[in-house]
Amino acid sequence: QVQLVESGGGLVQDGGSLRLSCVASGGTFRQYTIGWFRQAPGKEREFVAAIRWNSHTYYAESVKGRFTISRDNAKNTVYLQMNSLKPDDTALYYCAGDTGVILSSIRMHRMYDTWGQGTQVTVSS
Repeated sequence: QVQLVESGGGLVQDGGSLRLSCVASGGTFRQYTIGWFRQAPGKEREFVAAIRWNSHTYYAESVKGRFTISRDNAKNTVYLQMNSLKPDDTALYYCAGDTGVILSSIRMHRMYDTWGQGTQVTVSS
């Protein structure tokens, strides 16, 4: 079973950029689908982006064109490059992993078994 640790969150101004990292230990990382999800206070956890074992990528409509997910299997790391950040992007960001996520369910947080502790992203207006 892989363990996941996120980093890279912080406070940034409207229009700024951040790069989040999700580092995995244990397990066979290259077999994992890794997703990024976020949760703002009082809101449900929502899908942001995901990358499959074959590096195919998937995005929520709200971040398409602004966020880029990528993976480096040699470093057991998935990145989320976030550009043109908006105050609505403010949330606790989690990475999650699983080897059995089917394509039709890739945006569903309950399909992922392993979660990190989260990293806070705050975008000021």
